[in-house]
Amino acid sequence: MTPLSELAQGQQYPAPALYVVATPIGNVADITLRALHVLGLADRIAAEDTRNTGQLLARYGISKPLVAVHQHNERAAAQRIVEYLQAGERVAYVSDAGTPGISDPGAKLVEAAREAGFPVVPLPGASALATALSAAGDWAETFSFLGFLPPKAKQRATMLQPLAGHPYAMVFYEAPHRILETVSALAEAFGGTRRMLIARELTKLHEALHVSTLADGPAWLAADPNRQRGEFVLVVEGMTAQATGEADHDTLLGLLLEELSVSSAARVAASITGTSRNALYTRALALKKD
Repeated sequence: MTPLSELAQGQQYPAPALYVVATPIGNVADITLRALHVLGLADRIAAEDTRNTGQLLARYGISKPLVAVHQHNERAAAQRIVEYLQAGERVAYVSDAGTPGISDPGAKLVEAAREAGFPVVPLPGASALATALSAAGDWAETFSFLGFLPPKAKQRATMLQPLAGHPYAMVFYEAPHRILETVSALAEAFGGTRRMLIARELTKLHEALHVSTLADGPAWLAADPNRQRGEFVLVVEGMTAQATGEADHDTLLGLLLEELSVSSAARVAASITGTSRNALYTRALALKKD
């Protein structure tokens, strides 16, 4: 049987090239053999935070020149990396955790390297996005990744409003100090009945995954202060066909109730939609009370 290290070495690793390398999101054992091979092979390692990356590399006995490439200097640093590539180097880029370019710096660096004519080689590995989705269920098979929501309430509400009718599951990242208000904002924007996965501290010692409705999410978080600690991935169910139909029924019933009684509105709506008259009557009654 071929040793695992030889399997990693068997790949072609052109020089010069930019290697986009995924690193663990919490558990250092999640590093891949190819990642270790390329980090050892690289002439230079570009990193979001050179101190964090230096500690990670030290665990694996790797010592390389480090270049800082983060959100505040990404464009300027990308030009420096291009110069290293022009000198014939292999440059590996890593973010603090997970896959670069996914809610992390790296996208501008990738663009700059490719525009300069150099190959970009992605090495797959840990990703909080994929990790959370793998534990969500079939209601999140089709999804949109939206990253971090705006921190200010008004901007957040403005962004969420047009997503209320989005048909696919939505994935958000969130920090601990905003998790409670963000989940509350999601419930307010989308209604309380949709399913949500709260994934906290993925792959770490205190990892927790909790599935509930949006309405129940804030209470679950508030019940134990520890549940608000750590880094979060939120997976929220999209607008289902059933929910879309219910929203359409509400619009129709609302218009009819302006002119008709509850009973008459339900009867007319039933004849138009083919939906159960009793179900529409119950809904019309609730709308009338509201």
